[in-house]
Amino acid sequence: MSAMNSNWDRRSIFRAAAGLAAAGALSACGSNTGRPSGGGSGKQLTQMFHAYGEQGTEQAIKRYAKAYKDANVTTQWITSADFESKLFSALLTDNAPDLFEFHPQIQMIKSGQVADLTDIIDPVKDDFNPADIKSHTVDGKIYGVRMIDDPQFFFYRKSMLEKAKVDVPTTLDELAEAAEKLTTGKVKGLYMGNDLHSVINPMIWSAGADTLNEKNEIAYHTPGVIEGIKKMRKLFTSGNLLLGAPTESWDPSSLNQGLCAIQFCGMWAMPQIQDALGDDWGVFPFPKTIDSGKQSVYNGGWSMFVNAKGKNVEAAKEYVKWLWIDQKEYQEDWATSYGFHIPPRTSLAQSATKLKSGNAAEGVKLFTEFGHFDNIGWTQAMITALEDVFANAVRKDMDPEKALDKADAAVNRELKKLFG
Repeated sequence: MSAMNSNWDRRSIFRAAAGLAAAGALSACGSNTGRPSGGGSGKQLTQMFHAYGEQGTEQAIKRYAKAYKDANVTTQWITSADFESKLFSALLTDNAPDLFEFHPQIQMIKSGQVADLTDIIDPVKDDFNPADIKSHTVDGKIYGVRMIDDPQFFFYRKSMLEKAKVDVPTTLDELAEAAEKLTTGKVKGLYMGNDLHSVINPMIWSAGADTLNEKNEIAYHTPGVIEGIKKMRKLFTSGNLLLGAPTESWDPSSLNQGLCAIQFCGMWAMPQIQDALGDDWGVFPFPKTIDSGKQSVYNGGWSMFVNAKGKNVEAAKEYVKWLWIDQKEYQEDWATSYGFHIPPRTSLAQSATKLKSGNAAEGVKLFTEFGHFDNIGWTQAMITALEDVFANAVRKDMDPEKALDKADAAVNRELKKLFG
């Protein structure tokens, strides 16, 4: 997930409830887009993107589209904070986009909203990160082409840690101790976002648990996760967390401006951080929640989907193949010229020179060693259930076991609807 403009909350954008409420009704969509078919080659396509925060992204996407000769491709660049609800609302109208960026979601497949892209991906499937293929696959069919992989980790100011005689944390306990030592009158030791949502899954993975197991059963309700929630509660009440920051944690401004010594953020921010701090920064994965756990890195990202209920499905698939399968130059440009992202194509990831040195190379290494990808069966209702756990047991003082029991009920309702 690359950086968006400053009024966007990444987690609410990532999967808004309004979007999924609409997704449930998508089966009622008609296929008429309401657009004229004339002009140019006779094919008219519309693609929808959220407004990336990195300068030059909108111009790049439109430049790629202009280079395509087999259809007239127009771009809807959604700058408001509710891209997801705008997207799902649009999909219910006659002006629905022919293709759009989003994240893999099983409801969209079950409702018939997104087209099967197996035929265009299969010939190059072995050149994609296997985890990206897996996260877009249901019943052996691939829905969506990954455009960028976005690992997220902690960024830190080297000079601040050296001055406070703090080593890079490898456990959640060490992270809390570091936050205390690094907190001064003007600087908070740690920033993990104003709502802490971005670190929920990493905390679970770092406890040796998961959201769901291979059988699509609850896998997060473990003693290690309970212990992690208690540690997060202690950290939240310590006075060492930056809370109420001017921008959300996807924006590196809090670290760059010296409001905190350590910040959770994404690889996309590396060029901005380098410009602001020179070489006075480093990265490390989410530390082990418990001693028996393992460090983790959340891998977000964006994918391109074809509207299966659109008027121009085959033309849209041809454009997706042209841009996101065939045009490797554009794919590398998109991944590395406007903030840093890892190309999902293995060949491009290996040849991307900007990712071969310094902290970018370290980020790729952490992504490879500790990365976790989205589970296509983990829905918005499930995400919200765990956000409620943090709201109740971390931000407030509810017993973690009771908070998790409440989440279990909500998650199991969703699982029954999806998988029987």
